[in-house]
Amino acid sequence: MVVSDAPKVNSDLNKLTKKLRRNVGKAIFDYKMIEESDVIMVALSGGKDSFAMLDILIELQKAAPIDFKIIAVNLDQKQPGFPAHILPTYLEALNIPYYIVDKDTYSVVKAKIDEGKTTCGLCSRLRRGTLYSFAESIGATKIALGHHMDDMVETMFLNMFFGSKLKSMPPKLLSDDKRNIVIRPLAYCREKDIIEYANYKEFPIIPCNLCGSQENLQRQNVKAMLSDWDKATPGRVESIFKSIKNVSLSQLADTNLFDFESLEIDRSTERAEYEFDKEHVSSSNINESLYIDITNV
Repeated sequence: MVVSDAPKVNSDLNKLTKKLRRNVGKAIFDYKMIEESDVIMVALSGGKDSFAMLDILIELQKAAPIDFKIIAVNLDQKQPGFPAHILPTYLEALNIPYYIVDKDTYSVVKAKIDEGKTTCGLCSRLRRGTLYSFAESIGATKIALGHHMDDMVETMFLNMFFGSKLKSMPPKLLSDDKRNIVIRPLAYCREKDIIEYANYKEFPIIPCNLCGSQENLQRQNVKAMLSDWDKATPGRVESIFKSIKNVSLSQLADTNLFDFESLEIDRSTERAEYEFDKEHVSSSNINESLYIDITNV
């Protein structure tokens, strides 16, 4: 008798779905990502992250206590071999409003970046500018991007190691010109969970390397470092992410964010006891006549 694995698969999928929806819902609540009457432009690249984000947002929308709209937008950057039919077919089946925006950023990038060099940086900036502009043209109030917890932690280390800055990707961001708000609903989700979810759901994933460029080597190295840490100490990535949410400016060194110059002692009130504060001086090269009894200080 052959025993089907279907019940276990369904059980695992249900647990994973609940976990991801709970994490997305908490991120949305914590950062007030979605509000009444919002028009959420979901940037759909065709990768696992954006597919998962769209899928989860659609389900949360059905049960949400507020009314908001979802519009899926894909930017067709005219990369060679891009399967242009996949996303329209998928989105039509979902029966949600969508736009496929044609913008030949591929040619721009190839003209400006030398062969063999990583094109991801310029490509990302061009894509961001197009999405910002298009969001405004369709009246979208928020732009949802599919970055997850691992992306945010990796970005923090990349900025530390190669940019000498302590910064990451925020869960919610106001653009420099203040004309757009970017949200990252997957901020509390681990990449490994999203990979598993995408496999279960069998999303029609489009490769992200059609342009011929490889992922930034620096990011690959940081990703490998975090993967090793996570294997040696499970939960390490979550702990690092929590630290991003729990910043103590007075314990860092940025004089622009904390006023170190104006620090002054204040002994006008009675001192609370320090731990192990019953010390005494056992040796000194100071004349004993100048000895200070600190027992009762």
